[in-house]
Amino acid sequence: MHRLISLNNPRMAQAFIDYMASRQIDIQMMPEGDGQFALWLTDAQHQVEAQAELDHFLANPNANKYQAASWEMAESRKTSFNYHSPSMLAMIKAKAGPMTLLVMLVCSVIFILQQIGSGQAIFSLLHFPAFTGQEWQLWRWVSHALLHFSVMHIAFNLLWWWQLGGDIEQKLGSGKLVQLFVVSAALSGAGQFWVEGANFGGLSGVVYALVGYLWMLGYKAPQVGLSMPKPVIGFMLVWLVLGFMQPFMAIANTAHLVGLISGVVFGLVDASRFKAK
Repeated sequence: MHRLISLNNPRMAQAFIDYMASRQIDIQMMPEGDGQFALWLTDAQHQVEAQAELDHFLANPNANKYQAASWEMAESRKTSFNYHSPSMLAMIKAKAGPMTLLVMLVCSVIFILQQIGSGQAIFSLLHFPAFTGQEWQLWRWVSHALLHFSVMHIAFNLLWWWQLGGDIEQKLGSGKLVQLFVVSAALSGAGQFWVEGANFGGLSGVVYALVGYLWMLGYKAPQVGLSMPKPVIGFMLVWLVLGFMQPFMAIANTAHLVGLISGVVFGLVDASRFKAK
């Protein structure tokens, strides 16, 4: 399923659903709370056509063809305004590509293993290269990003990874997300190790790279269709600053900062490339 848009008028949305049904394209409406209703395209192969028709509909929702479609579909509609809530798994998959889902799965499996008695062994295997010879164990340059040490830690990181990484992967492909993950994990890990040693882990350095990347793309190349709301950017930057100010919590602040910088650089480079096209 592919999410098209969120509307606050279900009757208006139903008119678009009926019109698309007359074109043999299935759209489902699902409540999102706060009076909002999301339109989900069942078959993603119709995404381009559905998006184009949606743009026309939003420009003139009272056009005769939409009202006519509603009358035609009224008799065949089994129930009126019968909304079905999607499963959690369907919601997660709808906004994420294979790379996004793979990282979430691997992080979750590793976290479970850590909780059932394998924590030290897993950390020893996956931590950033700290001893002579480990720098050639190339997986360590990124595997530290898969380690998490509390429920809040993994929940916070995976939520942002799913939200931001999913957007990037769906728009620019899995290759770009892999590139961002590998480079930002290696650089943020190196920065954190240089400052405090190898006793760290987590996806937050990569998450901050995604923040920086989307920030720059939205600012420099808005035509790409990737951006972040300014309040969210502000929240992440304030959280970064607070991490440096508080002395009580074990936060990989340098990894956050280096990740953000690497994402900004990636974003500026890609924005210039998109502008050149």
